[in-house]
Amino acid sequence: MSRFLTRFLQNNYFRYFSDKTTLTKGEEEIIRILKTKFPKASLVKVSDISGGCGAMYEVNLESTDFIGKNRVQQHMMVNEALKEEIKDMHGLRIFTSVPSDTQS
Repeated sequence: MSRFLTRFLQNNYFRYFSDKTTLTKGEEEIIRILKTKFPKASLVKVSDISGGCGAMYEVNLESTDFIGKNRVQQHMMVNEALKEEIKDMHGLRIFTSVPSDTQS
């Protein structure tokens, strides 16, 4: 599968194969913050997994900022970026990775 198609599917699978077509204000805000804090990110995906009330989110973030960092360090970076927003959340699921074309 081509790299373009893989990225397209990663970024759009949820939108095309569910009835959810718009982002919540919370999702938009978290995406804005993450794109600002991680400008090298090749994937920023945020989903409100609380049913829309904004109490719990899932974050998928792929960035070269994570090169040389272990999983705990990567998650600490995301927690730091979202420290104000986390205060109002019940939970946050974080998935981080380094782009596959930069891994050896």
